[in-house]
Amino acid sequence: MLNADALNQLRQLKSDIEENKVVFPGTVKATNGRFGFVALDEGRDLFLPPEEMQKVLPGDRVNVTELEVEKGKTQGLIDELIESRLSTFVGRYLVKGKGHFVVPETPGINRWIFIPPKERMNAEPDDYLYCCMHKHPIKDGKGQAKVLRVIGKAGEPGIERALTLATFDLADAWPTAVMEQAESLTEAAIEALETDREDRTDRAYVTIDSPATQDMDDALLAEPNATGWSLSIAIADPSAVIGSESAAEFEAFKRATAIYFPGEPLPMLPDAISTRLCSLMPDVKRLALVCDLQVNNDGSLGEYSFHRAVIRSHGKLSYDLVSNLIEGREDEDIKALPDSVCNSLDQLHQAATALRKWRSEHALLSGDRPEFRLRLDENRRIRAIEPSIQNEAHRLVEECMVAANRCAADFLTKQPSGLFIQHSGLRDDRADNVRALIEGYAPHLADIDATKPEGFKALMKKTADLEADVPVKAILSRQLARAELAFTAAPHQGMGLNAYTTFTSPLRKYSDLYVHRVIKSALWDTPLKTLSSAQLLALQSTQFKARQAANNLETWLKSDFAKTLSDEPMEGVISRTIPAGFFVRLEANGLEGFVSCKDLNGKYSFDPVTLRLIHNKNGRIFQLDQTVKVSFSGVEEERRQINFKLVEADEKPKGSGKEGAIEEGQENALESGDSKR
Repeated sequence: MLNADALNQLRQLKSDIEENKVVFPGTVKATNGRFGFVALDEGRDLFLPPEEMQKVLPGDRVNVTELEVEKGKTQGLIDELIESRLSTFVGRYLVKGKGHFVVPETPGINRWIFIPPKERMNAEPDDYLYCCMHKHPIKDGKGQAKVLRVIGKAGEPGIERALTLATFDLADAWPTAVMEQAESLTEAAIEALETDREDRTDRAYVTIDSPATQDMDDALLAEPNATGWSLSIAIADPSAVIGSESAAEFEAFKRATAIYFPGEPLPMLPDAISTRLCSLMPDVKRLALVCDLQVNNDGSLGEYSFHRAVIRSHGKLSYDLVSNLIEGREDEDIKALPDSVCNSLDQLHQAATALRKWRSEHALLSGDRPEFRLRLDENRRIRAIEPSIQNEAHRLVEECMVAANRCAADFLTKQPSGLFIQHSGLRDDRADNVRALIEGYAPHLADIDATKPEGFKALMKKTADLEADVPVKAILSRQLARAELAFTAAPHQGMGLNAYTTFTSPLRKYSDLYVHRVIKSALWDTPLKTLSSAQLLALQSTQFKARQAANNLETWLKSDFAKTLSDEPMEGVISRTIPAGFFVRLEANGLEGFVSCKDLNGKYSFDPVTLRLIHNKNGRIFQLDQTVKVSFSGVEEERRQINFKLVEADEKPKGSGKEGAIEEGQENALESGDSKR
């Protein structure tokens, strides 16, 4: 038995160890396996073995100690939990013997979590559940969950959308205060706001959009003048209807953006506001923030001004109708249009053509991306995928929106506060690969400094039609950074512009609604509550989460639809390459599936410079933009990944790199706010 002195010595030794040990703060990162890592605040990753990973959850903030397990190899030991950021998650209910568990769908939680009897909410086996952590596993590695809501069972109509909403913590219902605010707004209340606004109800503004669209943000008008055209873009003005401190404003900030889920969008504002009182519907008075601008004959922009106005759209026109009018076709709908509308549409087309020509010469244009429309059945699953053709009317609207947004950006550069979209061009960590690519396949362009805006623009232009053994432009488009919101103006290199913002979608994007408030505060001294840096980060994070949610649901629906494909060969192009294989996008329906190197003959090496897969012996190559034939081989259910099997491929892949579809990285760069759903 230890005497008092020995016990005191042990206590002192333990105290000394505690005082002298070094702990590192960091954030837990999960993997597809049972192990994980802690991303230490000092900038390195520390390995967590399975027994330590069992004590934590993805995103947890922890203190860890570093233990050397063998020479040159260390691992982390969890010292304490600082903060758990995983508040909720979704999963499937599982009964195993006498144990009741949730099997999380959240990536990185590779365990079953016990649900105590009082926290089960009468869930049944195989139900999808919305849960929170009832007991964190930090002490013994045995966490417990609490069921917050039973979502439903696999196969039920709409379960995919419901599960996506729960997975990304997206609200499908409006708070009571928001509904009360929306219901209190009437046409009479809107009319009361028309004072001190220009009356433009007699001018031939028209909306151009898809037939099903109800939340119409913009209406257009153009007239010729001595040096080009007077272009007028009227944008819906919800900032006049909802106060900056109101419930609807707070909810719009919380949602950040409307999400265009297939079949049933998730709006940013209640329908009473976005599709009834603020939408620029035809033949009714509506409040608008109008940008009048001069488009010169060469497509450059002249003077511009902003106006608070009341307009009356003279028609809701479909893209197809406007395209038919531009192309000179005649049908009964075109004949029914007033002469004033037809004349304005003709001038709009001429102005847009000049604007596009200027952008092609002085900025950067994205290619017309192949788009597809998902047609859902009564069970809210895909029954057909149809190509959505981009015509001259789409390009007309895009040019008008980009021009108006450029004016807004220029105006904000002269104000003390603003909100911009920056794009820094190529990713910093890809600079060496890009340099090697250019030196190897376009040495005549090696002197271009792609880290500078003008150099980046020049490189993207000069590689658009470059004949080379590899598709240089497509490869460059995979190396682009993500566009970001910022309070200061900086080049948007993806668009080749010195400054850019968006204000043309205030019914659908909170950032655009905020820009409205900034413009109106500067011109008419209306109240402005500026965003903080923390709010800006939160807004951007929510926008990114919304894109993830939309992609998640589309991926799920498409993977289910893929199961209806036959095993007949289908033609597609290689859209992405990784060391493990390549992805193919089918030309007929846009479905993207994976071809694994494991299913190819021989071994392939991945070249990170050219993004090619090269056979180690015979030199066969698979690379971006290469046409291949594949057949459907199944779906990996856990990741909802469509898998293809190679049927045949071109032995000599073409590497012209001509501008075509927007590449994956390019999509991050071209957030211009001019796409209309």
